[in-house]
Amino acid sequence: MLFKLKWFTSAIFLSFFLKKIKFPTYFAFPVFFKGLNRVSVGKKVRVFPGCRLETHGVGEIIIEDNVSIAQNVHLTSGAKLIIGENSLITANVFITTIDHDYRDISMPMAEQKLLVNDTIIGKNCFIGMGAAIQAGTKLGQHCVVGANSVVRGEFPDFCVIVGSPARIVKKYNHDSGVWERV
Repeated sequence: MLFKLKWFTSAIFLSFFLKKIKFPTYFAFPVFFKGLNRVSVGKKVRVFPGCRLETHGVGEIIIEDNVSIAQNVHLTSGAKLIIGENSLITANVFITTIDHDYRDISMPMAEQKLLVNDTIIGKNCFIGMGAAIQAGTKLGQHCVVGANSVVRGEFPDFCVIVGSPARIVKKYNHDSGVWERV
């Protein structure tokens, strides 16, 4: 219980730098930040150690209420990155709005322009360990992303997404109340 008090104190300290924060929210250090003034955090958000939150240019990160972000998660944004309420992001996940251009072979990768697209994680989503959510991805509500999946594209509500590249393997049938294979 003492660790929660320490984490809450960390959130109070960070509130001076964040764009917006609601309480109670917990941050466990060490956490790496860049562009905190463009990060908004909802109520009852839990951020565990080793998280990296960074914004570039006009990038913005919006973490809605009751989101849990596990250890070593990397969120990077050059556009709008939204994590919907009640979502759970497990350890070692990468979520971005940024792709690096690579088309000009006479120029080093790091010097080429950034290609940005909004990335949206819907409400009540589960992102499995080690998943990579790439720029421009839009997950509907209650999507489940399998461990180590590489996700790009738009996915509807109530589906299970796995693989590299990720594809839908199950959808929830509201009539029967069962997750059915696709």
